[in-house]
Amino acid sequence: MLGGMGLPTRDAELVQIVDAALANAARRAGAWLVCREGCTQCCFGAFRINQLDALRLQAGMEELRVSDPKLAVEVQSRARAWIAEHGEAFPGDVRTGLLGESDAEIEEFEEFANDAACPALDPESGRCDVYAFRPMTCRAFGPPVRMGEGDELGHCELCFNGASPEEVKACEMAVPHELESTLLGELGSGGETVVAFALLR
Repeated sequence: MLGGMGLPTRDAELVQIVDAALANAARRAGAWLVCREGCTQCCFGAFRINQLDALRLQAGMEELRVSDPKLAVEVQSRARAWIAEHGEAFPGDVRTGLLGESDAEIEEFEEFANDAACPALDPESGRCDVYAFRPMTCRAFGPPVRMGEGDELGHCELCFNGASPEEVKACEMAVPHELESTLLGELGSGGETVVAFALLR
């Protein structure tokens, strides 16, 4: 069942679970987790987002157009400038904003816009202008999260300085990948994109 902006109704549940998992991991991490408002380490470099993320950002922009029209225009202006600067090298279809799926395009994306600021980032305050609607990658960045199917845990390079592997593992954030996959299945195949294109939909 789909909710507003075409989002599955259970997307709110997914967001709630992830945000609760982040809060729980942050409590366990304490001072090791240095993520704070204004820290923009995770706001540079293009990354893939799925259709749930894109629809959530679209819903955020719709809300912003009502609550703060001027800010909405600023965010979209930054998104257009981002595409103007990086669109020529975009490894996909710049008309639709969908990333390519060939081996060559996937490889190209590894080096694509790695130093570019996210257009949702307010360059003056260091805050995300659509924070409540941010993608899952943003919600899970910072604490240790499991990388792929193995035992390897990844976390923000600014965090957990001096912590032992055991201490890092004790702060692992559980991410509900199965629920996210189920909701993506409800949407059908839509492909992946990046934040700039999602902000302009």
